[in-house]
Amino acid sequence: MRRVRETVVVMAGSVVLVFIGGASDVTAAGGGPRDDDEQPISGNALRRAGAAALAATGGGRVSDTEVGDEDGYYAVEVTFDDGAQIDVRLDEYFAVVHSDPAVEEPESGRR
Repeated sequence: MRRVRETVVVMAGSVVLVFIGGASDVTAAGGGPRDDDEQPISGNALRRAGAAALAATGGGRVSDTEVGDEDGYYAVEVTFDDGAQIDVRLDEYFAVVHSDPAVEEPESGRR
């Protein structure tokens, strides 16, 4: 299991990645079907929330976002190359308040 650790080096590297070459990861955040009351993060808030989440996880790509999550002001789902996912909850100032492995519903017919 991955442990989320914040360090200055990882945060700085992730922020640079987002601004220079990884902007497509943040702007590609759309995710799957949404409930009617779920609103995706957009604009400058999407860029800032994505950068904060990637800094907290040390990499990956933003795969889904939500404003007004029950456990934080923003929720950002980060997906890694191996398929693992972490949900990062942020406050209104883009500070991490909580992160945990994302739990997905299994697809029908798969175990």
